[in-house]
Amino acid sequence: MAPMTRAFSPNGVPTDDVVSYYSSRAANDVGLILSEGTVINRPSASNDANVPHFYGEQSLAGWKKVIDGVHAAGGKMGPQIWHMGVMDNHHSGWLPPVPFEGPSGLNRPDFNNGSTMTEKDIEATISAFGQAAADAKAAGFDCVEIHGAHGYLIDQFFWEGTNQRTDIYGGKTLAERTRFAVSVIKEIRKRVGEDFAIIMRLSQFKPSDYDYKLAKTANEMEAWLQPLADAGVDIFHCSQRRFWQPEFEGSDLNFAGWAKKLTGKATITVGSVGLSGDFFGAFAGENSEPSSLDELIRRMDRGDFDLVAVGRPILADPHWVTKIKNGQTDQLIGFSPEALGSLTWV
Repeated sequence: MAPMTRAFSPNGVPTDDVVSYYSSRAANDVGLILSEGTVINRPSASNDANVPHFYGEQSLAGWKKVIDGVHAAGGKMGPQIWHMGVMDNHHSGWLPPVPFEGPSGLNRPDFNNGSTMTEKDIEATISAFGQAAADAKAAGFDCVEIHGAHGYLIDQFFWEGTNQRTDIYGGKTLAERTRFAVSVIKEIRKRVGEDFAIIMRLSQFKPSDYDYKLAKTANEMEAWLQPLADAGVDIFHCSQRRFWQPEFEGSDLNFAGWAKKLTGKATITVGSVGLSGDFFGAFAGENSEPSSLDELIRRMDRGDFDLVAVGRPILADPHWVTKIKNGQTDQLIGFSPEALGSLTWV
C-alpha cells in the first residue's frame, strides 16, 4: 500500500479510525503498508494541523495502536517520515508557529514562502529524522520510509530550482546536492542499526512541473542514486505518474527499472497501477476506472522491479488485493475522488 496523505489526525494524533483504516488493509492481503506521510519534530515540518506527527507522546501512542492492529491482522508496516519543507499556505488558513523552512526559502523557482535553513537548522532536522526512525523501530514497525520526493524538503535540496545554496549542502550538480539526503540516511542507519530496512521514496517530476526530470541521463541518475545507496538505503521507491512510461530514450525501463539496474538495490514501482487515470486527475476531481495489470506483470516477470505499490485502488477498496488474488476482477470498483473525504469510504 502506497503512502497517501489523509489528514484525519487532529492536532497530529492518529485516531482509532486511523487504526481501523490500516488494519483493514492488512486483513485483506496487503503485504506491506507504507503509512501516509507523518511529520518529524520540526516546528514547520507540516502545513496542515491534521497531518499526523511522528513525535510526541500522544502521537507515538496512536502509531503504536496502528502497528499493533496491523500486526494483529497479519500485516507488515513502515511509517513514511516527512518534512514538507517550504510549502504554499494551506487553504484552511492554518499556519505553523514559525515560517516554513527549506534550503533557500523556495518551494519552486522564484516563489519564496519560507526561510533559508541555517547549518544549525539542518543539523537539527537530520537529528529529527533519526529520532523518528528510532521511534518507529522502538514501536515495533517493520521498516521506515524517508519521503524524498514530490517537491518536499529533501527533494528541495535535490532540485537546483529550489537549492541555491553555496555551502556544502548546495552545488551545481545533482550529485553534489545529495549531501543533505545522504546525511539523513546515515543518521537513520546509525539510529536503527543494520537489521532494519530503510526505504526512500524519490520522484523525477515536481508538482509544479510534471514533465521535469532531476536526472536527465542514466549517468546522472547513477550519480544521484549511488550515494544514497551507499549511505544505507535498502529499497528505492520510485514514484511515477504512470508506471509503464520509459524513463529515458532507447529503453522501455521505467524509473524503478533504471534504479535497480544502476544501484543493484531492490526497487518499488508505483504510478497508476490498476487504474485508467493518474493521481493528478484524482486531485482534479476525475474518476478512474479499473485497468489491466498485464503490462505490470510482464515487467515484474522480467525482473524490472521487486515490489509494486498500489495507492488509490486500495484507498477506495480495502478488499482490492484480495479480489485480485482471487480473480474477482469483475468486482473491482475503481476510484472516486469522494474516497479522499473519509477514512471509512468503501
